[in-house]
Amino acid sequence: MNLANRLTLARIILVPVFLLILSIKVKYGQYIAAGVFILAASTDGLDGYIARKRNQVTRLGKFMDPLADKLMVSAALISLVELRMISAWVAFIIIAREFAVTGLRAVVAADGVVISASWLGKIKTVSQIIAIVFLFIHDFPFNLLKLNVSIGRLAMGVAVFFTVWSGLDYFRRARHLLKTSQK
Repeated sequence: MNLANRLTLARIILVPVFLLILSIKVKYGQYIAAGVFILAASTDGLDGYIARKRNQVTRLGKFMDPLADKLMVSAALISLVELRMISAWVAFIIIAREFAVTGLRAVVAADGVVISASWLGKIKTVSQIIAIVFLFIHDFPFNLLKLNVSIGRLAMGVAVFFTVWSGLDYFRRARHLLKTSQK
């Protein structure tokens, strides 16, 4: 198990820690949970960078990295729904897109084709993380300005937009692969 895979595993382990902090209702719990979420999210780019730099890209890493991302974001979205900070349909769109793209990748992988992450997918991930963090920290420091708009909700709208756009883009780019895999 190399360092990159250990970072990915750490991200998975931080998901229940994040959920536990949210569930025990401590003072500033959502801020602490946001910190844990930021720590977990920061390992996302770092593990890939280390794996590529050290030429240690593994099949385990290729499997675990997207799984860790999906667990982390899904746990946060479900928690935000439970806390009544976002509507269930928002979480559903984001989680459904992840299932759909994962399914697409699995279908074409059976033919030996790998669909790599696109720049839209990376923007999607970053926008989701930013939105989730701002919602958990109640728009701090922007809430000090007494704005009549929630930065977190606005960021979540942007995240949903990029989630849908990137999902459609994956299917557009893979449509010819889907036609050949049906034969």
